[in-house]
Amino acid sequence: MAPMCQYSADSDGENIGAPNDWHLQHYVSRAVGGAGLVMAEATGVSFEGRISPNDLGLWNDVQTRAFTRLVDQIRSHGAVAAIQLAHAGRKASTAPPWEGEGPVGAWTPLGASPVPFDEDHAVPHELTREELRGIAAQFAESAKRSLEAGFEVVEVHGAHGYLLSSFLSPFANRREDEYGGSFENRVRFPLEVVDAVREVWPERLPVLFRVSATDWAGDDGWTPDDTVRLAPLLAAHGVDLLDVSSGGNVPHARVASGPGYQVPFASRVKHETGMAVGAVGLITEPAQAAKILADDEADVVLLGRELLRDPYWPRRAARELGVAATERPVAAPPQYARS
Repeated sequence: MAPMCQYSADSDGENIGAPNDWHLQHYVSRAVGGAGLVMAEATGVSFEGRISPNDLGLWNDVQTRAFTRLVDQIRSHGAVAAIQLAHAGRKASTAPPWEGEGPVGAWTPLGASPVPFDEDHAVPHELTREELRGIAAQFAESAKRSLEAGFEVVEVHGAHGYLLSSFLSPFANRREDEYGGSFENRVRFPLEVVDAVREVWPERLPVLFRVSATDWAGDDGWTPDDTVRLAPLLAAHGVDLLDVSSGGNVPHARVASGPGYQVPFASRVKHETGMAVGAVGLITEPAQAAKILADDEADVVLLGRELLRDPYWPRRAARELGVAATERPVAAPPQYARS
């Protein structure tokens, strides 16, 4: 299960950012449905790191305890519990999608440069070197709390125009110091965040990194060539798998979408670098997902919106692909076995 924001956490009070009954129902249903790995949505490493006031966060003890309960339930149904740690950067402080996604002005967004995402978004505060070190430390602290809560996989969110992604893209990063300009400078901060997470995360457990393979905005932005160039650097810094998505850095990208439209990006990284990759993007049918793996285009398939539509998709896939009903992880709970 790919990370997908629910925008359903409390926005104030002592339970701010903590998973609640909605999240328990939502994620545990996918574990019961047979997903091998269930990844919690983009979880802010700080108050300012959330996309919306209703995003999950993991920076205090109340949140950690709530996540522990969620992880226990996910694991009890045979799935691996994962979490995506994120900082929204210049796309922060916005409303949930069903409220228009416009800025809410709850706090000042932070960014690589004072370049707003679009004319409706606030101008972000340009982060100083000292503030960047502080954010890397926040990622590390959230990773420690993730481990305490029982998560076995952590993903660093470096895609879709959020903070780390904005450092990668020349459209969002106009800095003239060691964090801007050249490719080497623009990848510096994302790699520092990976280092901070890997330092506190056990070597035996995986670290994933989600990347936007392209800005879908021509050669002046972040490109698939850049992604191929970044992959071995991430691997050298301890990333075990690259979760390959795309887009999100510019508001009017021309995306060539269609069934499996992002899979070729993952396949290229895998075959040109040897790094393990995950494929995402309009993967909806069991045979389609199975073919991606059989053709060696990716090492894992992460389902997003299809699992919103059908939490039991893995069970349907098992039937269609001829997997025995007693095989894990798709074995039904005993309460459902008679079905």
